[in-house]
Order: sequence, then C-alpha cells, then structure tokens
Amino acid sequence: MRCATRGSLRHLAGLAPVFLLGVSAMCAGWGGAPAAAAALNPEIESFIDQLVADHEFERSELRRWFKQARVQNGVLKAISRPATARPWHEYRASQLTEARIRGGLEYWQRHADTLARASTEYGVPEEIMVATIGVETFYGRNTGRNNVFDALVTLAFSYPPRAGLFRGELEQFLLLTRELGLSPLRFKGSYAGALGVPQFLPSSYRRYAVDFDTNGTRDLWEHGDAIGSIANYYKSYGWQPGEPVIVPIEEQAETAGEEFRLLLERGLKPHTTVAEIRRGGVTPAEPVAEDALICVFGAESEAGMRYWMGFNNFYVITRYNRSVNYALAVHELAQELRRAWHRSRSE
Repeated sequence: MRCATRGSLRHLAGLAPVFLLGVSAMCAGWGGAPAAAAALNPEIESFIDQLVADHEFERSELRRWFKQARVQNGVLKAISRPATARPWHEYRASQLTEARIRGGLEYWQRHADTLARASTEYGVPEEIMVATIGVETFYGRNTGRNNVFDALVTLAFSYPPRAGLFRGELEQFLLLTRELGLSPLRFKGSYAGALGVPQFLPSSYRRYAVDFDTNGTRDLWEHGDAIGSIANYYKSYGWQPGEPVIVPIEEQAETAGEEFRLLLERGLKPHTTVAEIRRGGVTPAEPVAEDALICVFGAESEAGMRYWMGFNNFYVITRYNRSVNYALAVHELAQELRRAWHRSRSE
C-alpha cells in the first residue's frame, strides 16, 4: 500500500478498500466497548445524524464506514506520549542530524525553483519550508502508515481529552474525501490523522492547501502543492518576511525574579517588548529593536533551562505545531540548511 502513503491522489483512486485489524477494547478509563459495537453506539449515531443534517451525507454509507472502523491502541499510546514532549536536548538530537541536514540540502536543490517561487509569492523563506517538511516527514519519505479514518474515529470517540477537536477533524476529513471523490477508508497518514508531505490535518488541508503546480488538484502527496501549501499556511498565520524568529536571553534571566516567571507563564503569543523586559533585568544576547513585540519561553538543555525571546514568526511556527520543541527544531534545522545551501553555492 505504499502508493496510498506516498503516491498522489490519482494513485489512491485505484486502490482496493483497506480493512485493518482492530483492537477489541479501548484503553482503561476510556471505555471498554469492542470496536464493532462502538460503531453503533449512541455518540457515533448522533455524529452521523449531524453529518446527514449539516452536509447531506448518505446515512447508510456513513454507517457502513463506521462499522468497519477499528479502535487503534497504538494511536492512543502515541498521542499520550508525543515525541515533542521529550526534553529539548533529546528532541533536538533526533531532529538535527547529519542525515536530515544532508537530506534537506538535497531536497532544496531538487525543488529549488518551486521553493523560490513560493518564497517570492508568500514571503516565507525557503529554508523554513524545507525544514518543516524535514521535521514532519523527512522530506516526504515518512508520511504515515496509520489508516486515517481509524485513527480519527479512535481519537474522536475513545480519547476524551481531545474528543471535540478530533470529531471536528473527522468531520473535515469526510468532507475532504468527498471533495476528492475518494473513499475515506483508503488514506494513510499520521496517528493524529495528518495527511501528505506537509502533514496537514484535514481542516488545514481544506483551508490552506493550494494547487501550486496548477494541475487542477490540491494534492499534498505532490511536492509542488506541499511546498506552496506550507508557505500559504505560514503566510495566513501572519509570517513577517525578513523579521527574526528567536533571540537568546542572557544567562542571568533565571535570577530576574518573579516578574520573569510571570512572563514565562503568559504564553507564546508576543505580548511585551524588549524594552519592558530589560527593565525587569532580562537582557537579549543579540542586538534587537527595543520596541519589538516578543514572548519569553524556555526549553531544557543538557546544562539546564535555556531561555529565548520569541518574535511573531516563532509564534507562527507554533501554529503549525504548538510545541516549543517543534518550533525550535524547525528554526534550528532551517538555520543549518541555510548555511549548507550557501556553502553549496560557493563551492
């Protein structure tokens, strides 16, 4: 089934339906109904009612699909232990590898024209697009092996902490597959239901995917559309061309007292200025405009906590994935790729 994971949408259309082996019970504390019975439970029947009423789906078709869904224990385990939750220095070591930097440079060289066009059109640096694809799918090599319908049904009805979010994504996925004219049972993706080279959730696919290669389809398994769609995503969230992403804070930040601790608790959306935090005893390690809007955040290094000022563009990266570790990895990989790109141009 490799073409379902890495091939284009036209390949998906020719696949036989996928029937995955299910798990007979949900995780402890999240219900114990067998998957086949869960497909007929009142919550799912109510969800089907909503889809029929709001979007005119065929009830019989929806019930047939849901009866084939299987709860995935692996999905429940994965979402409870995301890789980005590790200490920053461990996560960084897994992402900023020689293989990923080398692969990113090769990807950039292979898609240079498309990346340059997307950067010009949307104002997002090439290295940010490449690094995002590198962190998400290792440049399209690992787009996910989970049955997306099974994964979303599992999270929508067997994972109460985020059931609302994933019921919304399941709804968007069914709308997306109807728009594409393909069975929802045939798609492979991440444990969270993310799709294609850029790993867009279904709602993001519908809202931000673009037909950047102008062939008439928005196909996120094709690199041209994936590159343009990532650039469109970042621009839509307010990427500011030429503006910084992060600046380190001097080591004395931890001793700045209660005021600094309160800054750390105010989140990642820029909410104060460099001048204001200077007055609290916090100093940027690099030159930066005093009136720049920033947030303050930290991450765990091998030597203890490190702290940064995060600008608007850092916040924009966290709209792709809300993890500080993720956004730091994209930024640092992008910096490494930019240096590698310049070295390759000068040789």
